[in-house]
Amino acid sequence: MQTPERIIRLKTVLARTGLSRSTIYRKIAEGTFPAQLRISTNGAGWRESDINRWVADPPRWRARERCEVNGTERTWQVE
Repeated sequence: MQTPERIIRLKTVLARTGLSRSTIYRKIAEGTFPAQLRISTNGAGWRESDINRWVADPPRWRARERCEVNGTERTWQVE
């Protein structure tokens, strides 16, 4: 059984990456950092796996497209 994806908030992302808030949002706009997900009307967060992939190799990070096929999530790299 697959563990559910954790969503982490900005404070955790700042601590894990060592980046400032403004740098994170600039990198999102450039496409070099994972975009946040809307989790409520006034809240947003990031997939923990996306942040972990970025921390492991920031220069080579690319967004992954996600889709669900027959109840199974599939991911692939966007070039």
